[in-house]
Amino acid sequence: KKPLGEDVDLATLAKNTSGFSGADLENMLNEAALLAARRDKTHIGMAEVEDAIVKVIVGTEKKSKVITDKEKRLTAYHEAGHATISWLLEHANPLVKVTIVPRGEALGAAWYLPEERQLTTKEHLLDEMCATLGGRAAEEVFFGTMSTGAMNDLERVTKRAYAMVTYFGMSDKVKNMSFYDSTGNDYNFTKPYSEKTAELIDEEVKQIISAQYRRAKELLETHREGHNRLAEMLVEREVIFAEDVETVFGKRPWKSRTEELLKNA
Repeated sequence: KKPLGEDVDLATLAKNTSGFSGADLENMLNEAALLAARRDKTHIGMAEVEDAIVKVIVGTEKKSKVITDKEKRLTAYHEAGHATISWLLEHANPLVKVTIVPRGEALGAAWYLPEERQLTTKEHLLDEMCATLGGRAAEEVFFGTMSTGAMNDLERVTKRAYAMVTYFGMSDKVKNMSFYDSTGNDYNFTKPYSEKTAELIDEEVKQIISAQYRRAKELLETHREGHNRLAEMLVEREVIFAEDVETVFGKRPWKSRTEELLKNA
């Protein structure tokens, strides 16, 4: 019962709300309706929908949160690192929006269109890992420092690397072995592998993460000028979109899985 504007793309809306519950969707549309009313609009536009999605995911904009110019610039270069690398890698999810407006506990965030794949390859996992490490890599490459802003990124990367080694058998020294228990049997009180294998797993995880971190830094060094343009856009405007990244780096040469499916439909 909420009037949507003609610019609202339901396919994009569905992708951006992947994983939302019914209550989340209702909350999001209520927020979008309130935003449209505050902006004296008779219909809910895509801008209101996108702002409402951000609010549901990350929280209310913290206008009272004061940050220094140095913190703002560091956050912009961090988020631009994610945006740059995800745009340059074939198997990373396509970027939608990047913001450095503080929300909740976060000083910045990036949104992507998640690809709903039936199978995920090693290349997909590594590209996503590299893009996730792009923020920390940008801090080191352009500022020579590291911040606590990468904590969530590092948690995600570490869990993914351990899953690659222990669940998916995607490492050189622990190849084609999986320690995942699909039966849900909780009666095993010890790890299903020796201490020697545990050390191998740790080493493989370190190797995978280190390789993708080096790759992220190399990509940022190679595309330094483009990354800096994106970061300065963020400093000035606080929000950038996929169209802005395309202006800097050009159109991505790869088709998404969704485009492939529609082509073959």
